[in-house]
Amino acid sequence: YLGGEGYLKFEGNEFGHREWLDFPNVNNGDSYHYARRQFNLVDDDLLRYKFLYKFDSAMQHLEAKYGWLHKKGDTFISLKNEQDKVLVYEKAGLLFIFNLNPTQSFTDYRVGIETGCVYKIVLNSDIGEFGGHDRVDNDTRFFTTDFPWNNRKNFLQVYIPSRTVLVLALESS
Repeated sequence: YLGGEGYLKFEGNEFGHREWLDFPNVNNGDSYHYARRQFNLVDDDLLRYKFLYKFDSAMQHLEAKYGWLHKKGDTFISLKNEQDKVLVYEKAGLLFIFNLNPTQSFTDYRVGIETGCVYKIVLNSDIGEFGGHDRVDNDTRFFTTDFPWNNRKNFLQVYIPSRTVLVLALESS
């Protein structure tokens, strides 16, 4: 997300490999058999690749709607909390909230935001469609408080479960 004009993704790797990856060489008789991407894995209901595929699709739709990848110069990182393992930044009118903590969820976590108003969830990695646990209600509205926080003019409070990302947008957008 934060890497300039793109985000980290390796073509095909999101669908994974059930077998090892071995590029053609002398030891395998120059075979391409184990060098192929297995795009069919997303269709196997016994595997979890379908969830990552759906999340990737949702990110693509989010970019199409808000254009956050190609807009330059408006990214503001308001929080990088190493102890909590939380990263918060604003870009293209969106608020990105990452909880990278493997075990700790946070209730009423205070997050700074420049524009005061009402925010809604536009992407939630914890929904069941993405293989998540549905711990956050997607209909939740977040109301800002006019009080400076993390070098921003306002703040809002949000529940961020462990290993999730929430993306919020102004309710009117």
